[in-house]
Amino acid sequence: MVISTKIFFGTFFFALLIGCESYRNSLALSDEPQWIRLFNGENLDGWVIKIKGSQLHDNTLNTFRVEQGMLRIDYSHYERFDRQFGHIYYKTPFSHYILQLEYRFNGEQVTGGPKWAYRNNGVMFHAQPPETVELNQDFPISIETQLLGGNGLDARSTGNICTPDTHVVVNDRLKLKHITKSNSSTFHGDQWVQLELEVHGDHKVIHRINGKEVLRYTNPQYDTANKRQLSYLEKVKHLPLASGYIALQAESHNTDFRHIRLKKLPNNLTSF
Repeated sequence: MVISTKIFFGTFFFALLIGCESYRNSLALSDEPQWIRLFNGENLDGWVIKIKGSQLHDNTLNTFRVEQGMLRIDYSHYERFDRQFGHIYYKTPFSHYILQLEYRFNGEQVTGGPKWAYRNNGVMFHAQPPETVELNQDFPISIETQLLGGNGLDARSTGNICTPDTHVVVNDRLKLKHITKSNSSTFHGDQWVQLELEVHGDHKVIHRINGKEVLRYTNPQYDTANKRQLSYLEKVKHLPLASGYIALQAESHNTDFRHIRLKKLPNNLTSF
């Protein structure tokens, strides 16, 4: 009887310990910031389209579509590309977050696409509101995480940065040139690649490709000396570039996106 009692109480306290640990774990999980699915895999609900030369919401030649759970940039209905650069914006602006998605290039570039746009796409962030983009404006004022695919031969980094009407600071130096390359590998063919973008307002930004950090920089800011988008820049030139819209680009090469999700981060970062 004594042995049975010891076994009973031992089992009881072990179960109690496991239960408490499980409870603590559940609390920890419940306190974790939650991921938001920006793309539902079924339709373009929550997204806003703007293609150069077309009105807001006009999905010219069905450029943006959903097929097999993917958000696709597709040029199969184009006879020729005439600088009809397009962007599809998520409806809500963000400031501090981690964005994750997977992308791949496929097929051939549409006839008339510029040479530099071969297997070239991008994720714009801190972008101006889509309704403020002018009818014939090529790209929104934004920071761009440039996505590049290999040509089967040469080294070609992805996860670079482009700065349409903006600047950033890399290694304590203000970068005035449009493109800064990352140290990523080259991804040839039509393989899926994961992008993770960690954004902390106007403080710091980190690019990761397949889980590896490939670029970081600080102080995203408007290029108020640029005269191309003067009307909008005049409105924001005294404001920090600390938030804005996320947009996927369409630059003349078929591209697929999937698993697009975002996790908000606290706005209290103090170190780089």
